[in-house]
Amino acid sequence: MPADAARRYAPGMNDFMMRAVPLFIVLGLIGGCASVGSRVEQPVAVPEPVPQVTEDTHYQASIERGPAYIDALRAEPAPQRPLAVEGKNERGDQRELAAKGFVRIGNGRYETDDAQSLRDALDLGSRVGADQVWLYHAHADEGAEPAATRLLAAYYVRFKLLFGATFRNLTTTERESLQLDGGVQIGSVVGGTPASEANLMSGDYVVAVNGMPVADRRQFQEFLSNEAGKAVTLKVIRNRHRADRVVRLGAMPVAIKDP
Repeated sequence: MPADAARRYAPGMNDFMMRAVPLFIVLGLIGGCASVGSRVEQPVAVPEPVPQVTEDTHYQASIERGPAYIDALRAEPAPQRPLAVEGKNERGDQRELAAKGFVRIGNGRYETDDAQSLRDALDLGSRVGADQVWLYHAHADEGAEPAATRLLAAYYVRFKLLFGATFRNLTTTERESLQLDGGVQIGSVVGGTPASEANLMSGDYVVAVNGMPVADRRQFQEFLSNEAGKAVTLKVIRNRHRADRVVRLGAMPVAIKDP
C-alpha cells in the first residue's frame, strides 16, 4: 500500500482491528533553532557514540548510536506510542521517508505474524523511542528460509533536517545579470526547518557561506555538510539587495547501516 494510503493501528484495542486513515507525515521537519542577526549560535551537542542496547532478541539496530545520540538529533520528543503504518515496499518506503527526514534506527523480526507478535513489535517501538513503526507481513529475509521472518517491523525516528530547502546552480543569464561568478538559487523551502527559520525564500540567491564564495551547488552542499550542527552566515541576494542570514544547521546522523 502506498505511504499516502497507509493504515494506522489502534494498539490499545484487544482485537487490534485496523482502521484506514490518510498518512499525513508533517513536512515541517524541525531543523534546529535558526536565527536571523549577528548572534553566534553554539553547535549542537551530540553525545559520544554508545551502541543501542536492548534485551529484546527480536531487535536489530541499524544505526550505530544509542538513545542519547538519537534524542539529540530528533525533530521532536518521542511519542508515548509510535504511529504504526502498513508498509508495501520496504526499500521504496525507506527512500520516501528519508526524503522527509526519517531515519531507520532498527528492525524487529518475528517468526510469526499474529496479534501477539504485533503487540510485541509495537511495544518494542515504544521502548526504542520510534516515531513510526512500518509493518511488513509475510516478509522473507533475502537469502534466508521463507519462514525466517514472517513479520518485519521497521522503526523510524524523524531527525532534524540539515538545511530544509532545495537549491540549484545559476544559469549563465543569471550570472551575467547579477554580475556573479557563482552561487546557487534557493528553490522550495520546507516550513519549520533551518532555512525557513532563517527567512530564506524561494528565489533567493546564496553567494557566500561564512564569507567564502559559493561556486556552485556541489560546493554549497559541501559547505553545509562540513558545518552541520553549527550556525552559518549566508550572503543572500533578494531583489538585487544583499543581506546576511544566520542559519542554525541541523546535525547529520552518522554510521547508518544499510538494513
